[in-house]
Amino acid sequence: MSIAMASDDTRLARTDAVRALEAEFGELINRFRRIISENAHRVSPGMLPGAYKVFTTIVRRESITLSALAESLMSDKGQISRTVRELEQLGLVERTPDPSDGRSSLLSPTTVGLERLAAARAPQESSLVDALEEWPIDDIRNLTRLLHALTAGENPAI
Repeated sequence: MSIAMASDDTRLARTDAVRALEAEFGELINRFRRIISENAHRVSPGMLPGAYKVFTTIVRRESITLSALAESLMSDKGQISRTVRELEQLGLVERTPDPSDGRSSLLSPTTVGLERLAAARAPQESSLVDALEEWPIDDIRNLTRLLHALTAGENPAI
């Protein structure tokens, strides 16, 4: 077999493997979309997944300015502002003056918001742990390392 043919075979095998990975990611994304939609509804009936994403980003950051939130979510500042107002009206988020910039406010989750989020997440809390129950811990760590390398655009160190 020539080097060119072996190279073509390798390229085809890599393409097939990447297509299979893409299909699995598609299934995983669909599963997470369902979970996010269900969690959003449990936090507040009628809450859209986009508002849930804004809320959970605020929770994860603990306190964040509106501008930083919009940048983090790569979204229009006006749309994020409207969503934050809705979250405030629901009692999930509050604004406080930004001590480093008097013209700005910090967005933070309220105690009620944190309680409602914890309650919303509770039904799925153990699902990933349960799904990986039979996996060796080293395999879980390796998957995490590989996914991090993929999302960061890095070459995974083996």
